[in-house]
Amino acid sequence: MTQTGTAATPVETKSDHSILYLFIGLMIAMLLAALNQTVLSTALPTIVGELDGVDQMTWVITAYILASTVVMPVYGRISDLLGRRPILMVAIVLFIAGSVVGALAGNIEVLIAARVLQGLGGGGLMILSQAAIADVVPARERGRYMGAMGAVFAVASVAGPLLGGWLTEGPGWRWAFWMNVPLGLLALVACFVFLKLPKPDLVERPRLDYLGMALIGAATTTLVLVSTWGGNTYAWASPQIIGLIAATVVLAVAFCLAELRAEYPVIPMALFRDRNFTLTTIASLAIGIAMFGALGYMPTYIQMVTGVSATVAGLLMIPMMGGLLVASVVSGRLVSSTGHYKGFPIAGSIVLGIGLGLLSTLQVESPTWLMCTYLAIIGIGIGLALQILTLIVQNSFPGRIVGTATAASNYFRQVGATLGSAVVGSIFASRLITILAEKLADSPLAQQASGGGGDEFRQHLTPAGVNALPEAIRQPIIHSYNEALLPIFLFLVPIAAIALIALLFVEQKPLSTSVQDEITAESLAEGQLLEMVDDDPRSTVTHHTPRSTEESLAQPGAPEPEKAERS
Repeated sequence: MTQTGTAATPVETKSDHSILYLFIGLMIAMLLAALNQTVLSTALPTIVGELDGVDQMTWVITAYILASTVVMPVYGRISDLLGRRPILMVAIVLFIAGSVVGALAGNIEVLIAARVLQGLGGGGLMILSQAAIADVVPARERGRYMGAMGAVFAVASVAGPLLGGWLTEGPGWRWAFWMNVPLGLLALVACFVFLKLPKPDLVERPRLDYLGMALIGAATTTLVLVSTWGGNTYAWASPQIIGLIAATVVLAVAFCLAELRAEYPVIPMALFRDRNFTLTTIASLAIGIAMFGALGYMPTYIQMVTGVSATVAGLLMIPMMGGLLVASVVSGRLVSSTGHYKGFPIAGSIVLGIGLGLLSTLQVESPTWLMCTYLAIIGIGIGLALQILTLIVQNSFPGRIVGTATAASNYFRQVGATLGSAVVGSIFASRLITILAEKLADSPLAQQASGGGGDEFRQHLTPAGVNALPEAIRQPIIHSYNEALLPIFLFLVPIAAIALIALLFVEQKPLSTSVQDEITAESLAEGQLLEMVDDDPRSTVTHHTPRSTEESLAQPGAPEPEKAERS
């Protein structure tokens, strides 16, 4: 057989200070991506009001999530083949460019396009930061680092809405985009100086899976269009929605077939042979739907119903951040100290389901502290689950394909986030229009709310505009918001139950204690690994071990003899 590649360059032993500097750079990159999933949530009502785009409000959030979702597996695969640092720097540059376009946007269409460009970079920031840590930190110690990364999302979940609210009321919402420029440049410098990782040793330049990239992007886009337009822009039984559903199925099947034949597939189908990968992928998808479906519109709900400013609405999200932060850090440290991880995501899915059920019971008259308590419960559930799921995936595969595996897992999580945000937003908007028309039937604004001039009326439903209305009109509007949004959360509880059921069957595997051991195991089973990467019988590689050794490592993530002895 001919040789097409060699094992990756061995990882040098890094000092604690070296890893710390690297980790700081990666945290900055992750913070950029995480902030931009939440920073516009409190500013969104004002933004779409100024740009006359309330009907397209959902796309300002969904466009970023969709774009970042599509490119996640692409970044994972390319970084495995070409190295992390250059690909991460490209992602940062794309993100900065999208931020500049967003800051200069003069209409809602340009703003949405800017969010797409931001997402093309943001997807790489999230994936490559997690994969780079796996390159230098063994799985047994990785729990505390994953916990800290979970803390970044916790801080961003509150700092984003709070910062967005403060900027909206102060210098203006456009600074929610301008602030990314200096932060992005800082991340770029940190990446260049501190991100010194081994480069893959390739005998010949890999052929990228362009067909797979195109198919997965098209399939994801049609799926999101179904969830966004269905029941809102078009009826569910309309030719447009049925056509999009058919296109999604066809594109998904074509993608799977293309991946089976690709030399370097974007998402190797062989990943799904690993039980833990498949189960955690199902759980990540479900948790993504529940999490973003519930939290994507809470800051807007808080502003409308309680009448508080955008800044205060951000502050009221702090309990959720606190719950997520504490749960993520504590669970990460416990995993590192004990080596046991299965119970944390199971407990997280249970707590998340309870929090969603409680949140659906809130009324306009409910006290603010009760809402904050329910948000804290949801935060605890998310913190116990998300980062540990990533650790389980990384522990199931060797270093050569850890970027691909991490990206694939996060891709399905982001698909869930996109579906959750899009479906809840679509149902919420449709229900709000209907309920508004019913509640304002006896008002002079009834005809506007129900159709005649309704677009103009809805475009002025900003928090400040609603608070300035007479009480006889304001009360029906805020009750409409409550009735349109919160009952939807109850229907997300079964989604959390699906995550729970999947996680019950996860297999507890020993966490590796050395990055070097993982590289050694990789080189010992190189033939099996190439099969995992390519999933293509035509792939060729020089085998360095007898077939019996490969068979002993047939299950990805199983400890090699050295690890078994240490255990």
